[in-house]
Amino acid sequence: MNFFQKLARLEWCVCGLLLLGFACGGCSSSSNSPNKPKSSSALTGFSPEDSNLAAPRFHVGETVIVALTGTADQIPEHTEPIKEDGTLTLPYIGAVQAAGRTPGELQNEIRDLYVPKYYVRLTVTVKSQDRIYYVGGEVKQPGRQLYVGETTVTRAIQSAGDFTDFANRSKVLLVRAGGKHIRVNCNKALEDPSLDLPVYPGDQIQVPRRLF
Repeated sequence: MNFFQKLARLEWCVCGLLLLGFACGGCSSSSNSPNKPKSSSALTGFSPEDSNLAAPRFHVGETVIVALTGTADQIPEHTEPIKEDGTLTLPYIGAVQAAGRTPGELQNEIRDLYVPKYYVRLTVTVKSQDRIYYVGGEVKQPGRQLYVGETTVTRAIQSAGDFTDFANRSKVLLVRAGGKHIRVNCNKALEDPSLDLPVYPGDQIQVPRRLF
């Protein structure tokens, strides 16, 4: 190989190394650039959609209080249990879906239905009455129980001190706030969690006495 061939090969090698350096530098700057702001999901560890996962949602039978303020005329508070179809009925706008929604979602929905069709300015506040359920019959501590989060029939009975020695555990009655009656076999529910029905605010659990 003569001198000029060696020189040409050396120039190609130098050019290749330079191109490789530029490529690596570009990759590094695009992924680790200090000037690129981090997203909120990267900072908090969860996406914005996750922020409402823990928000309490209304259930059928739960009593909801709707306050309408900020208008020229004073409007009385509207207090109503959520009907079996999941709705509330409000003046002028009629039925509004409430079950399954958070207070914030329901507030926004009601406001959009009133403004600007009926009111120019309006502040909507939605809240629930004390969230409680009832456990009675053959339990050690019958009475009202505070609803502090998701629970089931067997856990609700445990919160009431558990069964007495005379309880009929296979024929527990769950009465929904809307009036629906459901029989729950707690013996089977303890073995199969899918049979352990959820309990919502306003529900009643009645544990009967066994015959012998």
